Amino acid sequence: MTNHPTMRAISQDTHGTPEVLREVTVPRPVPGPSQILVAVRAAGVNPTDWKHRSAGFFVDRLPVVLGWDVSGVVESVGFGVTVFKPGDEVFGMLPYPHGVGSHAEYVTGPARAFAHKPAAVDHVQAGALPLAALTAYQAIVDTAGVGPGQRVLVHAAAGGVGHLAVQIAKARGAYVIGTASAPKHDFVRSLGADEVVDYRSVDFAEVVRDVDMVLDPLSADTRVRSLDVLRPGGTLVSLLPSTDPDEPAKAAARGVRVEDLLVEADHAGMKAIAALVESGALRAHVEAVFPLADAAKAHALGETERTTGKIVLVVDGADA
Repeated sequence: MTNHPTMRAISQDTHGTPEVLREVTVPRPVPGPSQILVAVRAAGVNPTDWKHRSAGFFVDRLPVVLGWDVSGVVESVGFGVTVFKPGDEVFGMLPYPHGVGSHAEYVTGPARAFAHKPAAVDHVQAGALPLAALTAYQAIVDTAGVGPGQRVLVHAAAGGVGHLAVQIAKARGAYVIGTASAPKHDFVRSLGADEVVDYRSVDFAEVVRDVDMVLDPLSADTRVRSLDVLRPGGTLVSLLPSTDPDEPAKAAARGVRVEDLLVEADHAGMKAIAALVESGALRAHVEAVFPLADAAKAHALGETERTTGKIVLVVDGADA
């Protein structure tokens, strides 16, 4: 009888504070048809991770290993996979929400949820990108179709999604306005933003006008007031659901479109992100790096909501 290989993973048996996260030893997964097994080198931590940890959100099964971002090395491939071979360096986002599980030493996922990792960056940088960059790309490119000369307002422009959205919108030729607290204005300008608004001292709706697209990760009051800054024909893309039952009527009266976006695994999107990285147009700002065993500390830092950019977990001993 052969012992099945095992791996370390960060799991939880109940919902709650970061302390519910614990390191466990579990069987190493085996790739099925059209899947690859990836030896994880680095994995980003996103707000959706701590929301799931505390309340279940979309994935409420327990126990659960969280994590959607992954950068690593292909260990083996399942039947039918032609785009990757063992030894390839890859990065990607596991299918959101139910394909979760990258906060572990190994993870399986559909081959086409991944792309080749850009040689220009290390695994920490690549592991920080997928979920947040895909969210921004799918909002700006696939949903709003932003092009040269258009005006884009990015809320929370120093955050995980926001700081990547500023760069992607600039790469599309847009004029970009970001909202951020005053201490983060220099950072947001360094990303390429043409204007930065201090949301704490100024009402953005009083100073921003005639934008073609708003990206709103915040929702609630920010979402409601964002309708007023769009020009007719403009698009508001929100990452959280509306709390305003009158929103459809307000949007119709202003001649604007409102879309709620939930990020999807996306081979073409990952290849486009890789190309932006290779060209130097896109880079994640990594606020902090923690070993896998310190996932609880990473969650606690993220929940302060004061971080700039991204938080990344690295597998101990990995050459990230």
